[in-house]
Formats: sequence, structure tokens, C-alpha cells
Amino acid sequence: MRVRFGGLWRHRDFVWLWSGQTISVFGSLTTRVALPLTAIVYLDAPAYQVALLTSVDVLAGILVGLFAGVLVDRVRRRPLMITADFGRAGLLGSVPLAAVFGVLGMPQLFVVKFAAGVLTVLFDVAYQSYLPTLVSYDELVEGNSKLTASASVAEFGAFSTAGWLTQLITAPGAVLVDAVSFVVSAASLLGIRAKEPAARPVSEHADVRTEIGEGLRAVWRDPVLRPLAASVAAFGGASGLIGAVILLYLNRDLGFSPGTLGLTFGVGGVTALAGSMVAGRARQRFGPGGAAALGMMCGALGLLPLLLVTKASAFALALLVLQQVVSDPGWTVYEINEISLQQAVAPARLLGRVNGAMRFSLLAATLVGSVVAAGVAALVGARAVLAAGAGVTIAGAAAVYFSPARWPAVTPGAPVEVDEVEEPQPAS
Repeated sequence: MRVRFGGLWRHRDFVWLWSGQTISVFGSLTTRVALPLTAIVYLDAPAYQVALLTSVDVLAGILVGLFAGVLVDRVRRRPLMITADFGRAGLLGSVPLAAVFGVLGMPQLFVVKFAAGVLTVLFDVAYQSYLPTLVSYDELVEGNSKLTASASVAEFGAFSTAGWLTQLITAPGAVLVDAVSFVVSAASLLGIRAKEPAARPVSEHADVRTEIGEGLRAVWRDPVLRPLAASVAAFGGASGLIGAVILLYLNRDLGFSPGTLGLTFGVGGVTALAGSMVAGRARQRFGPGGAAALGMMCGALGLLPLLLVTKASAFALALLVLQQVVSDPGWTVYEINEISLQQAVAPARLLGRVNGAMRFSLLAATLVGSVVAAGVAALVGARAVLAAGAGVTIAGAAAVYFSPARWPAVTPGAPVEVDEVEEPQPAS
């Protein structure tokens, strides 16, 4: 059978954006593993410092998420993404350089992880706001599907790659590879030729607090964005709850070996990719909000059967595989349809602030979920935490399904005049 590439694969500038975002995601996820491994293997850091290092980028995202939205609405998005990539490359490149001179320590790793987390939030909010200026409204779901699909593949490969790189070329060497990946990402974004809509004149800028409030009010007052924000918070809270205890539950409570879990989670990477391929059909069949709600429900329902088993067995393994087959593509369908609807509904001049507010609610809810999971698991066990995570997910799905977001009459924002002046290139 002959494979034919159509749709956005023929859109030159989208392919460059897709390439840059995919490489950026790969670098971000590899960094999430490589820096803690540097602390563990190279610096022999104590457990509490490693635990703090793994969460410092989430804290960075919470602190700057709302401010990132303001900045993205004030400047051109593509130069901001390129600058963020070069910035992350420079930060990460300082780690192996310090190791070569024998001066690498934990304070530097904390600074690098925090600053890279800030730049990652800027990049993510900017690219989500940039995509609607590059493709048409009708192509948003296809574009987000392709971006999410490649991110799923990057997530599957990044964690294992970081481990092998650490083993082959040391942990600081793995961080150097991450730095190079961000340079490649920036080079991909530099290949985009399309003129970007002009940024708002400085005379239209209010103070930062006023502009943050404007974005938050836009989310709260819009009958579509408000339930979407509730679902994003539920998704983040459930991710914090489930992510904090799922390995503990599967390994310690049920008795699955790490090798078995690794192979089974690989199934989730494949099914998540499949979910990205059916997200558009789900939107056509159930509406954008209905597809998002259905995806969240699948995420919860796939998890529930696992709560009925008490030990590792062939039956329990079958349920674990079933969870990867049902939940992972469900989460992917939710993410694609939620962000596509969010991009289509938000006013063009507020899109960065709306995306920043959504990212803030996601990360804040994730952090709260993780903290709650630690306390609840200590009192009543991991099984109860997983059940709570499934319940929070179902509530988020209901918030979208029983709202105007289920099948809204979407009118994309009015187009913005394109400034024909050549864009200045950011300094590396």
C-alpha cells in the first residue's frame, strides 16, 4: 500500500513548527531525567535534595504561568520560542562545562532546573498561542493531533534515552545532549517563513496585574472557557494524585516487577499515539467538548478495574494492559480537543493570557494533587488515592459535558493584520 502525505504535512511552515516543538519536548523530558540523574550519580546528593530538584520546575511554572501569558500577548511568539530554546541550551550547557572544571554542585542544578522550567513555560504558552496564527481554524485539531502524537513518541523515547546516555557518556554528558537538542529546535523554528501578526503596540499595554486580571476574567466569564478551565484543573489534580502513587501501588501493593511495568507502560505510548489519530473523528462525532469529556471518562474508567485486584497475576496484568489501552488514548483525545477548542474560543488578543491561565491552573492543581496524595496514601493507602484520582477525572468530564462547551457555536477571533516588516532575529 502506498503511503500518501497530505493535510498539514504539506504545510511547510507547520512542519518546521512541528519539528521544533517535537525536539523541544524531547529535550524537556530528557532534562527532567538527566538533571536528577546528575544529582544522584555524579554528585551523590541526598534523597531530599533529589526530591526537591524533581519538583522545582513545576514550582517555576506556577510562579510564572500567568506572567508568561502577558508576555506572549505583548511580543511576537516565534522569536520568543527561539529565545527560550537558546536560553535552555545555554543553561543546560553550563552543567557539563562546570563538571569538566570540577565546580558543579547542587546549587547550580537548582538554578538551571528552575530557570529552564521558566523558559519551558514561556515556550509552551507561546507555541500554543502561535499555532492559530499559522494554520486555519479548521486545521487546529489536525495540527494539535500531530503535535501531540509526536510529543507522545518523544515522551516514550526521552526517559529511556536519558538513562542510556547517562550510562554511556555520564550524566553531565546526557545534559549536554539535551542542550544540543534545544539548539536544533531553535534552528527548526528559524526555518518558518510566514509573517507573524504584529504584536500589540506598547501604547496599548496596561500594567501587568491589570492584564493578568483581564485574562482571568476572560476565562471566568466565557461559558465555554470556564468549564474547560475546570476540566484542566481536574486533569492536573488527577495527574498529581495518580502520578504520585501509581508506581507504589503497582509495585509494592500488587507486586508487579519494574521490568513488567516498563513493558506495559510501553503499550501506553503506542495507544496514546493511536488516540491522536482518532481525536479528529471523535470531535466530528461528539463535538469538541463532547470528545474532550469522552476522553476524560476513558482515562478514569480504564483505571477503575485495577482497583479490584489485590496481587500481581495474569488477570491483574490483563487489567493493567487494558488500562493502557483505554486510559492513555483517552487522555490524548482529551488534550487535543481541549486545547483546540481553547485556541478557537479565546479572543486573539487574549490568547496568550488564556493559555497562561490554563497552564497555571494545570500545574497548581498537579502540585496540590501530589501533596494531597502523599498525606492520604500515608493514612489509607494508595488504592484510595487512585480512586480519588478517578473521581476527580469524572467530575472534570462532567463539567465539560453538561455545559455549552460540549458542542459550542465557535466563531474564531477576527484575523489580525500582518506586519510586513521583517522580524528581528533573537540573539543566541
